[in-house]
Amino acid sequence: MKTFTTIADLRAALAPHRLDGRTIGLVPTMGYLHVGHMELARRARADNDIVVATIFVNPLQFGHNEDLARYPRDLARDQAMLEAEGVHYLFAPGVADMYPRPMETVVDVPKLGAELEGSVRPGHFAGVATVVTKLFNIAGPDRAYFGEKDFQQLTIIRRMVADLAEPVEVIGVPTVREADGLACSSRNVYLSTEERAAAAIVPRALDEAERLIAAGETDAKALEAGVTAFLRSEPLAKPEVVAIRDPDTLAEIDTVGDRLVLLLLFVRFGSTKLLDNRVLGPKKKVA
Repeated sequence: MKTFTTIADLRAALAPHRLDGRTIGLVPTMGYLHVGHMELARRARADNDIVVATIFVNPLQFGHNEDLARYPRDLARDQAMLEAEGVHYLFAPGVADMYPRPMETVVDVPKLGAELEGSVRPGHFAGVATVVTKLFNIAGPDRAYFGEKDFQQLTIIRRMVADLAEPVEVIGVPTVREADGLACSSRNVYLSTEERAAAAIVPRALDEAERLIAAGETDAKALEAGVTAFLRSEPLAKPEVVAIRDPDTLAEIDTVGDRLVLLLLFVRFGSTKLLDNRVLGPKKKVA
């Protein structure tokens, strides 16, 4: 695996592959990799001739009071993990390489980006859309791979690609979980021992939603309230977003009925924010 830090060097390395008709898969990350990222790399390796991973902690998607400075970083560890998965190229630029001067151009999907997680992290998804567009322009991938854990992000990127006719297929990869069901995340390392034990309530809240639907609950607001109350039964859990939405558009819905719905969770433990979600199907009522 070769590692590059400049845009020009990565483009020069990929140009011969593109001329020879080889397909390129892109795995964008912010580093401090875990098994979920490795699943993205494996999927990209299976689908494409050449795999490019990127590691860039993007300042545009962090708010003023968020954890940019303390975001975990370990490039040597990440390089070893990616090489073991057969990744061909790693693009690991610094901020000066990606943003040699302050950005005047912003890519935004304002309606989708201003609600749910965006309602408590204003500007976050504009930062995501901007850096992803730039990475697409740099690498020119045929396919790009994102985890379904960040479901709103995945929906926004898909909409951005469709709206701008970007020639890349966006692939969503199912969430990889730890032994107790907690979704794998680079931010899990922030949790104290007590918070980590308490965080298991997040995937259990997804199960609670399934139980409520199976018991006959069809009102979306009642489902949200029930899941919120379940999360609040854990004193360390501070639910910030509990939302039932359409899984394709993220639009609000009133009833579950005989349709698939998406449950999105955004829960804080101390200063750490955890995301999770599940697409819920109609269930038979329990006796």
